[in-house]
Order: sequence, then C-alpha cells, then structure tokens
Amino acid sequence: MTNRLAPRTRAFAAILKLLDSEPATAEQMAGLRVRRERLRRTPVGQLVFGRPSAAVTIEDVTIEGGSRLHVHRPSSAPAGPLPVVVNFHGGGWCLGTPEQSAWLASHVAAQVGAIVVSPTYRLAPEHPYPAAVDDAWAVLQWVTSNAVSLCGDPARIAVMGDSAGGNLAAVTALMARDCGAPALRAQVLLYPAVEMYDRYPSEDANADAPVLTSVGMRRFGHHYMGASYGAEDWQASPVRAASHAGLPPALIVTAFHDPLRDHGPRYASVLRAAGSPVDLRDYGPGIHGFLSLPGVVPVAKEALRDVVEFLRAHL
Repeated sequence: MTNRLAPRTRAFAAILKLLDSEPATAEQMAGLRVRRERLRRTPVGQLVFGRPSAAVTIEDVTIEGGSRLHVHRPSSAPAGPLPVVVNFHGGGWCLGTPEQSAWLASHVAAQVGAIVVSPTYRLAPEHPYPAAVDDAWAVLQWVTSNAVSLCGDPARIAVMGDSAGGNLAAVTALMARDCGAPALRAQVLLYPAVEMYDRYPSEDANADAPVLTSVGMRRFGHHYMGASYGAEDWQASPVRAASHAGLPPALIVTAFHDPLRDHGPRYASVLRAAGSPVDLRDYGPGIHGFLSLPGVVPVAKEALRDVVEFLRAHL
C-alpha cells in the first residue's frame, strides 16, 4: 500500500489549514463545536463524513446520568439476541458527537449483524478528566445491564473507539477486566491516544499533519486533564496500567500521516508482552480521524472491511 495521500485527501487538508481547528480557550472550543456540527449537517458535510447505512435503524436513548445513546440496529436482523458494540467518538475529549461516527457505526452494525451503541460523554474543558472516563464506564455498565432490552446479548459485548474514543475504549476494557464484568469479547482501538505525556517519533514526523497536529494534541491534552495535568494515571494513559494481561483481543488501527501513529504499536507491544492477542494494522494513505471521513479518505472503506472482519470473528 502506498503512503501517498489521495488527491481528495490533500484538497481536504488544504481547506482545513484555513480553519481554526486547534482552539486555545474554552470559548474557542465552544465555537468550534458549533461550526463543526453545522458543517456536518450540510450536504458537503454529509459527503465528507459519509451517510449512515440504509440497512440500519437509528434510535436515540437517554440514560440516567445524562448520556445520550445513538443506537444502530440492523433492519434485517436475524432472530435471537445480537452482539453489542459500544463505540466512543473521538474529538480530543473536547469535541465531537455520536453522529460524526455514524458512517462507521451504522456500517459495522449492518455488516456484522450487531447493535452498535454510540454514546455522548461530558466534554472538556467544561468537564475535565475523569468525567469522560466516568461517563464511558457508566454507559458500558448500563449497556451490559440493559442489553436484553436492546435486543442484545450481554455475553457478546465489544468496545470500539477512535482517537480520544479509542483511549476511552482501552480504559474501559481495563476497568472491565479489573471488575470482572462485563467479559468483553473484543476491543477495536482506532488510532487511539494511549499516552498523555510522552512524545513519540511520529508526533515529530507528523507535527503539522492534517486534522491533528502536535500543537493540537498538546492543547487537547491540557484541556482534558485540567488541574490533573501531570498526573500519571492509567485511566488517562492506558499504556501505563500496571498489567495488560487478561484483556480481550484487540484490533489496533493506525494511520501513516498521524502524530498519534506510534501510540498504536506502543500499545500493541505492551498487550502482546502481557499475552493479550493483538492485530495491528497501519493504513498508509490515512490521516487522523480517517474512519470518520470516508468521503475524503478512500482507504476508510478498506479499514471498515477489516474492522467488520475482526468483529465477526470475535462476536
């Protein structure tokens, strides 16, 4: 696979350079959220972010605690309870909604034959760490307890997430292991952020990459951690957990043009050293966030096929 960006990806990256995508203040962050959501709803935004699969139904459910769940169900589901995938959206713990990953979530639901639940969680800087972790864990517990009412199978649950959502998926997998439940079948970590402070070579190699830059990474980290910045807590940096044994099989997806790229191999190495199975895949023409950008990053469709294949095998 070539590492060269597709022409449409290069054009998209050039447009992004004209926008303020690395807010330094809470007010700028709030403004960026509004602009991103407006863009997502436009015809151009729908082309960029991709349209949900027509083979699913989508329902919103609000649970105790305030999280809103975007629930994707296959329209022609087989008889019997379906496996469940809890999918955490990205956005540096400061941005994003479940709708931005609806293309991925809905196509996974349709092609795997699973219920995919994409929740909201409280965003920084208004709600700094560990608010997002607390919400993610509460959602996973709720989904496990209410899987039957969702027409799901509580014995076949996986977690999935991209970027900051990949961080939350990895953290909740560790928490589930420590608590003894739920017994997750798989974790899908899409260009996850697994280390809050250490600087890996890919951050310098892709310091000015599309979508996410080194400056943006550091700003998001400061916004998220707030007064806790500097704390070496594994629930912020899952690579720092005392043990990575006994975790469910992991698919880790990375993108070549991404400052977070080295986080994937680093996490894969600690998982493998602990005896946890890992499938690590890098997509050369990919940029950060590419599985939420299928309209401008063609390799997203290939990565989707790999995610579906992995989840079918483990669910």
